[in-house]
Formats: sequence, C-alpha cells, structure tokens
Amino acid sequence: MAKNMQPIAKRCRALGISPAAMGYAKKESNRNPGGQMRKKKSEYALQLSEKQKVKFVYGIMEKQFRSYYEKAARMPGKTGDNLLVLVERRLDNAVYRLGFANTRREARQLVNHGHFTVNGQRVDIPSYLVKAGDVIEVKEGSRSSAKFKKLTGEDAPNVLLPQWLEREKNTLKGTVTKLPVREDVDLPVEEHLIVELYSK
Repeated sequence: MAKNMQPIAKRCRALGISPAAMGYAKKESNRNPGGQMRKKKSEYALQLSEKQKVKFVYGIMEKQFRSYYEKAARMPGKTGDNLLVLVERRLDNAVYRLGFANTRREARQLVNHGHFTVNGQRVDIPSYLVKAGDVIEVKEGSRSSAKFKKLTGEDAPNVLLPQWLEREKNTLKGTVTKLPVREDVDLPVEEHLIVELYSK
C-alpha cells in the first residue's frame, strides 16, 4: 500500500495547516509560518493545494480520493460538502475522533490490524464508511492491551467529540448518532476549489 512518508511538520508547513489538525502537538516553526509562499499562487496551484491538504490530513491516495469526488458529485447537495462528509465518515477517522487513537495515522494502523468491530462485526478496512446508528467498539481480545487500557479508568484522557459521535466516558465503545455535516469538519479548507479542479 502506498504511503506518504514525508515528515508531518514539514508537510503541514507546506500546506499551511497546523500539526494539531493531524493530532500532533508539535509547535509550528516560525520559519515561514503557515507555509505561505512568497510569490502569489496561480489558481491551479491554489486548487491543487486544497486537494492535497484534504488528502494529507485524512491519509488518502489520489485514486481513492477521486472515487470519493465522483461519489460526492452523484449525491444530492453541494459536491464539496458531500466530499468532506464522505472522508469524515471513514472508519479510521471515526476511531480517531472517538479518542481511540492519537492521530488518524495511528487509527488507520489500528483498524488495519483488526482491533475494532462495527455493530459486532470485525472491520479492518480504514476506508469503511460509517453510518448513523453504527456502534464502533474495541474488539474484546484487544481490550487488555496497554494501548487501550489507558483509555479507561481514572487517568483516561478527556476527548472533545464532534456532534455526530457519542462515547460513554471510560468505555471502549462509541456510537455514530447521526451522519456528519459540513460544519463538523473542522479542517480549514476551501472545498469549492477542489470541485473546480476536478470539474475542469
């Protein structure tokens, strides 16, 4: 499987996003803050940058991202909004949002290794799209691992959940209460530029 191995902080700087959007607490360098280029970007460069931003944050390769775009274009409503909602519904993103992983990259790895069930069935496909009513749980056999043990008990970290997810404190179980909407995607992105890029 293809991976983007570029250092996180460097890539964040180039795309003008905070490492916090990736789940990393590392501070941005003051050198060329926000990754702003000194010369004005062309329209194409701006469109490409927005697409790369979403692909990078969610860990999606081009072929799969294009299929999300094509699916979004067939759905009713705004294509850009639909696109962001589709990538937000990925299982690895839901796992990250529920606080079961520190980063989306870690969440993807945990899903790949089969540590999660959806509605009682083991799912090891990070791109699996969750839907309203889905119950996401850490698999019974994985709960005793140190990684998941520290997510329960007195010292369990507090997680700020988006409105479309619910998780009882100190449990390894979360519920998709409703489908996410555009407002639930907190990434600073101008999705209309991505639509313009693909619709050329």
